[in-house]
Amino acid sequence: MAAQENDDHKYVYDFSEGNKDLKDLLGGKGANLAEMTNLGLPVPPGFTITTEACQAYLATGREPDGLAEQIEAHLRALESEMGKRLGDPRDPLLVSVRSGAKFSMPGMMETVLNVGLNDQSVVGLAAQAGQNDRFAWDSYRRLIQMFGKTVCEVPGEEFEHALDEVKSAKGTHNDLDLDADDLRGLVDAYKKIFAKHTGREFPQQPREQLDLAIRAVFESWNAERAVLYRRQERIPADLGTAVNVVTMVFGNLGPDSGTGVAFTRDPGSGAQGIYGDYLANAQGEDVVAGIRNTVPLQELERLDKSSYDELLSIMARLEEHYRDLCDIEFTIERGKLWMLQTRVGKRTAAAAFVIAGQLVDEGLIDEDEALHRVNGAQLAQLMFPRFQLDHEFEAVATGIGASPGAASGKVVFTSARAVELAAEGESVILVRRETNPDDLNGMIAAKGILTSRGGKTSHAAVVARGMGKTCVSGADAIDVNVPAKRFTVAGRTVNEGDVVSIDGTTGKVYLGEVPVMPSEVVQYFEGSLDGEHVDNPLVRAVHRVMTHADGKRRLAVRTNADTGADAARARRFGAEGIGLCRTEHMFLGERRELVERLILARAEGERDEALAALLPLQRADFEEIFREMDGLPVTVRLIDPPLHEFLPPLEQLAVNVAVAQERGEDVAKEEALLAAVRRMHEENPMLGLRGVRLGLVIPGLFAMQVRAIAEAAVAVVRGGGKACPEIMVPLVGAVQELETVRAEAEKIITEVVGDSGVEVLIGTMIEVPRAALTAGQIAEAAEFFSFGTNDLTQMGWGFSRDDVEGAFFWRYLELGIFGISPFESIDRDGVGRLVRIAAEEGRAARPGLKLGVCGEHGGDPDSVHFFHSVGLDYVSCSPFRVPVARLEAGRAAVETDGSDSR
Repeated sequence: MAAQENDDHKYVYDFSEGNKDLKDLLGGKGANLAEMTNLGLPVPPGFTITTEACQAYLATGREPDGLAEQIEAHLRALESEMGKRLGDPRDPLLVSVRSGAKFSMPGMMETVLNVGLNDQSVVGLAAQAGQNDRFAWDSYRRLIQMFGKTVCEVPGEEFEHALDEVKSAKGTHNDLDLDADDLRGLVDAYKKIFAKHTGREFPQQPREQLDLAIRAVFESWNAERAVLYRRQERIPADLGTAVNVVTMVFGNLGPDSGTGVAFTRDPGSGAQGIYGDYLANAQGEDVVAGIRNTVPLQELERLDKSSYDELLSIMARLEEHYRDLCDIEFTIERGKLWMLQTRVGKRTAAAAFVIAGQLVDEGLIDEDEALHRVNGAQLAQLMFPRFQLDHEFEAVATGIGASPGAASGKVVFTSARAVELAAEGESVILVRRETNPDDLNGMIAAKGILTSRGGKTSHAAVVARGMGKTCVSGADAIDVNVPAKRFTVAGRTVNEGDVVSIDGTTGKVYLGEVPVMPSEVVQYFEGSLDGEHVDNPLVRAVHRVMTHADGKRRLAVRTNADTGADAARARRFGAEGIGLCRTEHMFLGERRELVERLILARAEGERDEALAALLPLQRADFEEIFREMDGLPVTVRLIDPPLHEFLPPLEQLAVNVAVAQERGEDVAKEEALLAAVRRMHEENPMLGLRGVRLGLVIPGLFAMQVRAIAEAAVAVVRGGGKACPEIMVPLVGAVQELETVRAEAEKIITEVVGDSGVEVLIGTMIEVPRAALTAGQIAEAAEFFSFGTNDLTQMGWGFSRDDVEGAFFWRYLELGIFGISPFESIDRDGVGRLVRIAAEEGRAARPGLKLGVCGEHGGDPDSVHFFHSVGLDYVSCSPFRVPVARLEAGRAAVETDGSDSR
């Protein structure tokens, strides 16, 4: 089909002019229709109006110059090829008008079928269909219904009510029981509905129908549902949609016609075979609407073996051509097979891994391409247990799925009770309004955490993800009453000891125990399943992909771990060291009183006593971790958190003192504590006396920690082990701060290490914007940088991570200011630029400078690719996310091999 364009800019392409690589211009549907056309497959003729035309229309509110003429030229060529004219009263050409963006957005934008039908051409359609009046009038009523709803915003339910009335009068619930007269009457009813809401008669000019339908598809790009979908899927808002004008073919012309969907492999498991559904004597929308039950695709062999054999041949050809699972839509019109669409099919996470391995075995792709076909988000899905919802379970509340997985257990409201019951072998769910650092022991003991407040970056969420614990946060329908040991929801009361189940993926909360299926992928990573020889095809596929990723990646992957148990688990998951050991977690629980005494000490003797008591405890902690890591690097961050996490809450303490005074009790000690807490109270503790500042203000604090680290390393080495400690000074903003700490630390290290052979590196955490901007100076005193991207994001954006998510992040996501929370995936343009500046200037000053990252972003798939591009040496993340980071580091290396594309 050839057409002379009427404008220098080409806005319309015949299917024969495109190919699958033109998705930016022709959209996914148009590009694939063109590809199938050029392969010689039976595609109904048609043409595609480009995304550029849509962009121009949305920018100006009118069609770009030349578009109307180009559409007319392609329409005339289409009519010539088909030997029919659009809407001809005797033998009408009918077309569908379908959206087709670059990225699949199923159901989000508009489609109009049977364009070209009117009061005259409906008679001609019936005649050409063998005097099939029912088919013709059914097609006409579908046009009025779709056109009215899509193009003219007529309420769809009014059409549905009219259809229900006709079926009710006929005494049926099935559309297929309506005859031609019933449908003729329904067309009249639909016309009246259309006129009532639009103030005009249904348009009888076929070209007007076409033009209005094209504009409606353009405008559907900015429909509310499409906008929300794009934000959810992180699809750019400026792409626009293409419009495909396709010759109609009909699957509802009788028993030798039908429509269906086919997959070249099982999209659920990846298993090879014939998968799909077929519906005889139907149009595609009937399958979607569910007005009749489909039959398995294999049934087509009995109904129409010729079409079935041709379809299988085409499926095999498409899969080999696209080198991937293909999702295919087709129609059979009186024994003639037509291909309406193909695309690379969506699949479950499990199928993605299995299919990637199969395609390598079949020689369609290589191991590098297999890495492209899977991703860390899919791997994470496979690692979490899931509920086995074989029966009906009613969710009583829905919060934010903050940390994936499925967990059931007895409700507890305090950490102490969680620890107590867990020690007795009970599974527990810790329920709190919100958690805080003192809840750590309970969180470790619990199978899952449920809070009524907070979001994806709340304390509960961050810690739970770090531990691989299931967490639902922000379930605000739950009223938590900790003193009464109960919560209420949906008119029901749940007491301590009652069983609940939480789904950290969907955010749903269930009463009672829902059966859980364990993850075999986690069993593989923990070493209880042999990746090569186990019968499970998924485990074999994961093993294969992970082995290749590890062989390709440049980035090392470390873990964030504060205990020997965490370190051991992370090693099983493939961690190559510890990138963040947070010493503040070692100061909580029963040691909190010692830290409180240290911070509040006014006399040197009090402070020395507290430090002396803490030293052996810290040393024992570090010995355990060094032994577990056995020669792998361990980066220990000196104490970092704000003071308020170690001191009693000011308001609570003041109330307690006042009540005790009223009772006449001796409160001298409590009054002294209250005075000290008031003296040290900060309005914004996250920007107050913490990190290096605390170490410089409280003499001996950092010295005690450095001594404990060095003594632990020496003890491990002299016991026959290996230790590679790295001391990280937090919150440095000026090189002078680091120089002061380093001078004291080096004296202690020299004294302790002696001739043991232990080497201790000293570096800093880059988490203050000024540190990133003066990295060249700071590198003079640092042997390594570790980017603390949580605080760098917090300070770079100027908002508190603990406060802003529930306050306004939802609105920023809704408005498109954020595509995703900057605490979940690194802000490349802002915070990422600070990282890049610090990396470049740090290495310029000290070429051998070791660079890593230890914030939440270290386990985020997209962020891992960024850190690879910046040239970091390693990423560090929670133990459970180590496999995800390993996979993404391998993918990043393959994607950038020989290219500077990222």
